[in-house]
Amino acid sequence: MTANKHYILVEQTAAKKMQRMALEILENNADEQELIIAGIDGGGTIVAQTMRDMLLQLNSSLTIHLANISLNKRQPDEVKISPELDYNYKVVIVVDDVANSGRTLLYALKPLLNWHPKKIQTLALVGRHHNSFPVYPDYVGMELATTIEDHIFVEVEGNTVKGAYLQ
Repeated sequence: MTANKHYILVEQTAAKKMQRMALEILENNADEQELIIAGIDGGGTIVAQTMRDMLLQLNSSLTIHLANISLNKRQPDEVKISPELDYNYKVVIVVDDVANSGRTLLYALKPLLNWHPKKIQTLALVGRHHNSFPVYPDYVGMELATTIEDHIFVEVEGNTVKGAYLQ
């Protein structure tokens, strides 16, 4: 970690926040045998993988599929989800690292409209209060009020969330 970054989450705190979200997911989906966790390219993919690992540690009988949602966050004309799983009648949790305006989460739902999921939930490690779109995460590790000019970055190393900082 670099001294010139203003950290709002360090690795241990981020892990605790994700552990709490994993418990909430299990509580809110107690009757489910299977979940699909779809991470949005970049930090969302790493957070999704971490959530899958934590969920499996808490409930090893649960079947969890990982998917990846790829899109250009500035021009989200084309949104793809892979692999091509059967999303019908399944609980899908769409994961991003930071939720700002709700725009990325909204567009990430686009490929799921071709299916009939039982339930779609959203998760972000850090949520901000600048919603311009009617999508806000169901599960949020940390909520933060910032100015619109501030940027939050989730720092990852390999498959580990190392922290989040404000710039």
